[in-house]
Amino acid sequence: MGKIISIANQKGGVGKTTTATNLSASLAVLEYKVLLVDADPQANATSGLGIDPEGLQKSVYECLLGQAEIHECIVETETPNLYLLPTRIDLVGAEIDLVNEKRREYYMSDALKAVKDEYDFIIIDCSPSLGLITLNALTASDSVIIPIQSEYFALEGLGKLLNTIRIVQTRLNPNLTIEGLLITMYDSRLRLARQVVDDVRSHFKQMVFDTLIYRNTKLAEAPSYGKTIIMHDATSAGAVNYLNLANEILKRNNLIN
Repeated sequence: MGKIISIANQKGGVGKTTTATNLSASLAVLEYKVLLVDADPQANATSGLGIDPEGLQKSVYECLLGQAEIHECIVETETPNLYLLPTRIDLVGAEIDLVNEKRREYYMSDALKAVKDEYDFIIIDCSPSLGLITLNALTASDSVIIPIQSEYFALEGLGKLLNTIRIVQTRLNPNLTIEGLLITMYDSRLRLARQVVDDVRSHFKQMVFDTLIYRNTKLAEAPSYGKTIIMHDATSAGAVNYLNLANEILKRNNLIN
């Protein structure tokens, strides 16, 4: 049975989509079958894998609302073992469509149950909000990865996110755990960045991944080619960072020594 991991932080620009796409690709090249779920109406994970959101006939939206079976919505990517449940901008309307529904927080969980046994990992790229779709993602997940940018306002809003996770654990999904906090956009030349890492690790200790995601030009430009960093430049520092993260997650889950 696959493990479902959400990539979440309501703060924008912290590397959620970069992490979701490249962690998924890294796990895939390590020969794990992975489904990436684009649960962000901006559809950056979809376009970042070379798929035009405007050309989609079926997406997360139809899947959540029961207008299509999940198997009809999943598409293959150019990365072996990596599959995508894509989205379009109309996913934003799902918040309105679901708001008055019973069990409105469980629609994604119900949809993913049909395919959970088919994948080793299901990675959900959440939107930069704590709205109903993000709540659906957290309710469906076994764990959550929280990307934190190594800058002055790194911890801004983190308390609110952790409180939301506690509420989900209490009311909706008691099995939800925090997979780890991930430092992103790290620049070792900056004293502030080093201080942020020290502060985060001092406060959250073992919850923080050992792996750091460094600022990297190749990592930033890969989405413009519709590729993951693995397919764009597998020898780049960004690719090495995400492969290291994938291996660290595998070790934390006792899948490798």
